[in-house]
Amino acid sequence: MAESTSEPRHNEIVESGETKPKDSYIKLAMRNMVRKGKQSLWHFFLTTVGLVGLLVALAYLTKP
Repeated sequence: MAESTSEPRHNEIVESGETKPKDSYIKLAMRNMVRKGKQSLWHFFLTTVGLVGLLVALAYLTKP
C-alpha cells in the first residue's frame, strides 16, 4: 500500500519551521514487526528456542 503524503517524514521540515523528532528505535521496530508479522514471530520463536537450548546445554555441561 502507498503511504500517505500528508504527513512529513521524520527528517523533513514541518511548515512551522520546526523539525519533527525522529521516531525511536522501539517504535520503528514495532512498526516493522507489525508489517512482517509471521516472519517476526518465527524469528522470535527461533531465538527463544535457541536461548533456552543454550541455557539447558550450559546447565548440563556445568553440573557438578
